Amino acid sequence: MNTEKVVEHIVTWLKDYATKANVNGFVVGISGGIDSAVTSTLCAKTGFPVLCVEMPIHQAENQVSRGREHITNLKNTFKNVNSTEVNLTATFDNFKNAVPVVENEATVAMSLANTRARLRMSTLYYLAGLHGFLVAGTGNKVEDFGVGFYTKYGDGGVDLSPIADLMKSEVYKIAAYLNVPNSIQVAQPTDGLFGDSRTDEDQIGASYDELEWAMNQADKGKKATDFSGREKTVFEIYAQRNRANKHKMDPIPVCIIPSSLK
Repeated sequence: MNTEKVVEHIVTWLKDYATKANVNGFVVGISGGIDSAVTSTLCAKTGFPVLCVEMPIHQAENQVSRGREHITNLKNTFKNVNSTEVNLTATFDNFKNAVPVVENEATVAMSLANTRARLRMSTLYYLAGLHGFLVAGTGNKVEDFGVGFYTKYGDGGVDLSPIADLMKSEVYKIAAYLNVPNSIQVAQPTDGLFGDSRTDEDQIGASYDELEWAMNQADKGKKATDFSGREKTVFEIYAQRNRANKHKMDPIPVCIIPSSLK
């Protein structure tokens, strides 16, 4: 990958899109992870105003501190970058206390994790509406089009996706080129939605390097029976999540009414 040219291409694409949409800039949710750091830096390089938003909800301190370090560096480098922090912990707790629960703890935990992401999406769109900005998505190709590792109408609710055609390994290369803080580059990827230390790999059962391999094999028409050992396990993890999350990656189904009934 020609990293410099890819960066130039994305920045130009962002500038052209914002200009044609007649908007004032971009808003980006900052998580302390590699994807949001790269996305916000690319947006900053357009010259358009960029609002970086931290939205902690019972967040681990290291995630918050990494996000703040990145925002500080970005503001010191780009005069068009501003930031704000919206602490959603109380909002989340009020929601959790207001809704019914079921006995299945795992189901409740997942629903509440997705709620965190959707509260953040609502916050980003509120701020985008105030300033006439676009919400820039932070999902990469493996997450968005491979295993669907995001929340529908949460971090999947965006106006445009600048890094969604980049594999996770490519995002890391761009992060190094853009001088994203080393603390972010070496951190284990995590969605931070459960209020604990679990990583993306803990949740999925495979690393992003493994998932990239599986995605490439699936694109070549390979099946789980073509592999053995760890490779077969990883491919099955990829295939199962890809099937289960098609509802996120495909257009919303619309019931078409036959003309004879209208």
